[in-house]
Amino acid sequence: MFWVSLGIVLVCAMGALDYVTGPELSLSFFYLVPITIITLGTDWRYGILAAIACAGIWLTVDIYDGVTYTHPLVPYWNALIRLGFFLIVVFFIRVNDKLQSEVVMARTDFVTGVYNTRYFHELAQTEIERSARYNHELTIVFIDIDNFKTVNDMFGHLEGDRALSTVAARLRDSLRKTDIIARVGGDEFAILMPETGADVVQIIMTKLQNNLLTEMRRHKWPITLSIGALTFNKVPDSADEMLNMADQLMYTVKNNGKNDIHYAVYPGYEVSGRRFDQRNLSLFK
Repeated sequence: MFWVSLGIVLVCAMGALDYVTGPELSLSFFYLVPITIITLGTDWRYGILAAIACAGIWLTVDIYDGVTYTHPLVPYWNALIRLGFFLIVVFFIRVNDKLQSEVVMARTDFVTGVYNTRYFHELAQTEIERSARYNHELTIVFIDIDNFKTVNDMFGHLEGDRALSTVAARLRDSLRKTDIIARVGGDEFAILMPETGADVVQIIMTKLQNNLLTEMRRHKWPITLSIGALTFNKVPDSADEMLNMADQLMYTVKNNGKNDIHYAVYPGYEVSGRRFDQRNLSLFK
């Protein structure tokens, strides 16, 4: 209601100003201010009402100003033209809002609200190019939800979606705004952490894993987390390559009992007892 109240005040103020300045000065542009504020702050329907109000006030001011026209219907015609102009502005604001909403939906996973795989690849490629240019470290974290199928089988798919949404919410709450979170598979998440080295990642991920496991136990979900955190001192050429390497690292956790974190630095690392072979990017002990 704040935006509606502000809009009403501005509409009345514009009417008063229009009356004081007389018919010689046109204030049509300034009438768009309350219309735009109300439309953006509330809903396009209120924007239409604001447009009607502004056109009506303008007509009223014209009548009380005593402007003489060649025909008595001229001021009403002018009011309709002004109303049409105002409604066009409301229409374009609404179209722009819908386009922005479509852009957000195209980039977002509809279950969890985090980014989807396609947009994550776009952002990852941008970060790869930026890291290569400025020689910054870049870390990618690959998370697989252990026993997710069990949750679906025991509690149903709606509860499974709730578990995914809870994981995504905890990721958002625990990470920095500069970190990029995406759902990249049915029960898999990826995190891109720009300008983040291996030492910092271990601190962040240890805390994050504890928070997530506490949340899973609170909901009585039999979920644990297999996590691979790979820091690049030299970034690969593509987002696909980077994601595949992190995926391989995560699978070393899956193959060794799940519910753990493996850290690594590329190229030439020796963390968690494993490292990447730089010739074929495969993992070996």
